Amino acid sequence: MTPKRLLTQAAAIVFGLMIASAHAAVELDLKAPDFTLKSKDGSNFRLSEHRGEVIFINFWASWCGPCRQEMPLLDKLHARYADAGFKVVGISIDEEQSEADALLKKIPVSFPVLYDSESSVSQLFDVDAMPTSVLVDRNGNMRFLHRGYKPGYEDDYRAQVKELIRE
Repeated sequence: MTPKRLLTQAAAIVFGLMIASAHAAVELDLKAPDFTLKSKDGSNFRLSEHRGEVIFINFWASWCGPCRQEMPLLDKLHARYADAGFKVVGISIDEEQSEADALLKKIPVSFPVLYDSESSVSQLFDVDAMPTSVLVDRNGNMRFLHRGYKPGYEDDYRAQVKELIRE
C-alpha cells in the first residue's frame, strides 16, 4: 500500500469517526442518481431497474472497521424484509476488488455487492464518510442519509425501512 493511500485511508477513518459521533439521519427528498456497476456475481446492477423496491445503498470499504461491524446487521435486515420488496445493495469503494473480496470471504453477505473502484458512484452520492448509507424509496427518491455507524443505528434503519415499505 502506498504512503498516499495509507494517509487517505487514515484521514477517511478519522473523518468517519467524527461524523459517526455526531450521527443523525438526514431526511431527504431528492431523486437518486442512476448508475450501473458490476456486481460480485459478474452481472450489471442498474439502480433505475429496481424502481418499485425500497433500496438501502451502503457504501463501504474493506479497511473500515465500522463497515465490517455493520455488514452482518445489514445482511439480517436484507433477509428480513426481502419479501416485502426491500433490498440492501453494498457498494465497495476499494480501489482493488481483491481487497473487497477478501473481506467478503471473512464476512459473507447475501445481498448484492457492487464495485466502485473508480469512485464514480460514490462521487454521485457525495460520499464523505465510511460507511455511508442512502435509503431510496420505491419511486427512486433518496429519503434518508446515514453517515458513519455505531451500534444501535440499525434500529433507525429498521424503522425507516418499515416506513418506506408501507408507503
